[in-house]
Amino acid sequence: MLTSLKRIIRTGSVGFVRSAYVSFSAIYVMVITLLVIGGSLIFGALLDHTLVTLKSKVDVNIYFTVDAEDEAILAFRKQVESLSDVKVVTYLSRDEALAQFKERHAGDELTIRALEELGENPLGASISITAHDPAQYEGIVQFINETSESAEATIIDRINFNQNKSAIDRLTNIVTIIDKITKIIVMTLVFVTVLITFNTIRLAIYTARDEVSVMRLVGASNTFIRGPFVVQGALYGVIAGVITLILLYPIAYYLGPSTDAFFGLNIFRYYLADFGRIFAIVMGSGASLGIVSSAVAISRYLRI
Repeated sequence: MLTSLKRIIRTGSVGFVRSAYVSFSAIYVMVITLLVIGGSLIFGALLDHTLVTLKSKVDVNIYFTVDAEDEAILAFRKQVESLSDVKVVTYLSRDEALAQFKERHAGDELTIRALEELGENPLGASISITAHDPAQYEGIVQFINETSESAEATIIDRINFNQNKSAIDRLTNIVTIIDKITKIIVMTLVFVTVLITFNTIRLAIYTARDEVSVMRLVGASNTFIRGPFVVQGALYGVIAGVITLILLYPIAYYLGPSTDAFFGLNIFRYYLADFGRIFAIVMGSGASLGIVSSAVAISRYLRI
């Protein structure tokens, strides 16, 4: 059995080398497909990291009225902190809000002058609420609204949850759309790759028709006749996978500093850290494409 396997692999390798130009076209298309698959893995990680980072920075800011008393604000803060969904509550007093405003508009003389002419602090205190999970913000805001509605005189001026929620929802929709487009592109390229590999194996079967006839005459088994063509298809995928991994290395290395500065994730470091998974997916996809395409072509064109 081991001897037969060695012969099948050797015969398939010889057929691969013999039809080198035809094999090149199949490998070339496979490389493009696998590059898209590998690139989508890295790009998907980049989008996921960006989404997680933005969600972690989202909070709910509650701005209080100017005439709200400190005791009432601190009591309200304790109420919010008692919620199990709340992770951190940060308090910003009126004086601190004014100092931050002046710092942000230090170069705007007109704004600073208008503030001085008012003669008093026009800004109210605020608290920033961070939840354990972004999905919990809606429940927190609902609690705050119910609490403020039940009070005789509300101290809350406004809540900025809706603006943050809409920004996150838009970003999530964009990521979903990009993911769908990537899947469509990958499926299209997979179809083209299967078609070209299918025709390549078909041509190899036609070229080796005399050899196949001789094998039949000497009583070769069906496995021995079909095996070399499967080996050829697997070789297309394996070689394409190796080329793809080699090409992804300099691409990730070149783009790494840019993605680190813009997205906060160095894709070169990600490529190295997650190389095992990327290797398995790229090589597995390449080998699967080659073997499946070969099997379909053999079942259709190799009559034994």
